[in-house]
Amino acid sequence: MTHGALIGLLWGAGLALSLWLTVYGVMPRQGGRRTVRRWRLPPKASGRKWLAAAVAAALTVALTGWPVAGLLTVVGVLTLPRLLGRDRDAAARTARLEAVAVWAEMLRDTLSAAAGLEQAILATAPVAPPALREETARLAARIDDGQPLGQALRTFADEVDDATCDMVTAALVMAAERQARQLAGLLGQLGSATREQVTMRLKTEAGRGRVRTSVRVITGTTLGMAAGLIVLNRPYLNPYASVQGQFVLGLVGGLFAVAFWWLMKIAAVVEEPRVLKDARSTVGEAGV
Repeated sequence: MTHGALIGLLWGAGLALSLWLTVYGVMPRQGGRRTVRRWRLPPKASGRKWLAAAVAAALTVALTGWPVAGLLTVVGVLTLPRLLGRDRDAAARTARLEAVAVWAEMLRDTLSAAAGLEQAILATAPVAPPALREETARLAARIDDGQPLGQALRTFADEVDDATCDMVTAALVMAAERQARQLAGLLGQLGSATREQVTMRLKTEAGRGRVRTSVRVITGTTLGMAAGLIVLNRPYLNPYASVQGQFVLGLVGGLFAVAFWWLMKIAAVVEEPRVLKDARSTVGEAGV
């Protein structure tokens, strides 16, 4: 097989893979919900991002003639914005924690005024913090529809999908089904503990922000140098046009990808397992 045929074969394989990734990214998920697989790059990529990655890869291949550069462009377009940009998931998680603390304290104050648990939930649902208002509104609607309080609270916990909210919801379920005492005091303690957790997360995010700044500088310098060589000193990169050069380019890109993945991994906050979810799974397995 000639040198040109090998380059053409690699280019065709890269284009086919880019198209397959684009189609896979825009395919609807079963049940109308997005399923998150840990091995996907990135875990949460929309169809538009996959399309943008495919277009950028095609432009890169057209500019350089390197199919491996196109594949690396796909990975870069999908992952670098999440790595270098603002961590929106962490910010949403912190806002959700603060909302849980505020709602627990609102329930505590309402219960202290000699109101029942259902009345307290119905009274606080419309004025719950914005990060939790949609879920509390659905909880209030289920209670108005006559759904048992314990079942409505468990559904609420599944919708919020948060370990800290599970602790508050578990206290409410205990009070609804087993007549737990001192619920107002327990809610106050859970609210205070949640606020302390929010403070710890804010301090952690500040430290992670410095790491992200360093990563931005390193990544920007590397990409800027590569772009400068392509535009200003293209003959310096001619060795990468060979088959062996493409393998070397893939190896170098893989090393960068592993380094960036490791940075994302060490910067990620490990979430605690949910209490009510584990309990319901155990009950379901026992029933089977």
